[in-house]
Amino acid sequence: MDMYLETERLALRRFTADDAELLIELDSDPAAMRYLTGGTPTAPEVVRQRYLPNILAGYEKWGGDLGLFAAHEKDGGAFIGWFILRPEPEGSLDEVELGYRLRQAAWGKGYATEGSRALLGKAFTELGVRLVWAETMSVNHGSRNIMKKLGMTLADTIPTPSDMEMIEGSEHGGVRYEITKEQWEQQ
Repeated sequence: MDMYLETERLALRRFTADDAELLIELDSDPAAMRYLTGGTPTAPEVVRQRYLPNILAGYEKWGGDLGLFAAHEKDGGAFIGWFILRPEPEGSLDEVELGYRLRQAAWGKGYATEGSRALLGKAFTELGVRLVWAETMSVNHGSRNIMKKLGMTLADTIPTPSDMEMIEGSEHGGVRYEITKEQWEQQ
């Protein structure tokens, strides 16, 4: 296992070409996809032909330090989902997005906060990042609460992308939270 980061309960690693089934399973859970597609699963061929190759290409592009990372429970090794720490496609490497998608079985255990907190630490102490941002739908209170717990502050509201207008709550748009290195250091 190509370990990227460990927390008290989680092990984060880079995805490999053999991980398509993990992503397909995660994206087939209507609850996990509720605020992304309205619950519609991602087609397996899209995961295999587009998502996974893009994830692997990201490691090449950013030297393996940024991208999408598979998260497993240390106790037992179960795959619980993924975390993301990456810049915009042509963006600066010192401004990165933080995100997560967890299996429903992993909800409510503090994993999203734990993994995200560790990624913020790595971003600000090892990777030369000066700003981390995260976006979610306004109605996704679970995700918003995690962002607040991390010390992120509401920076902007964003319109709902046209491909997400069928999602429950989409009329309320989205939100962007941010935290700077200075704010993180003051916590």
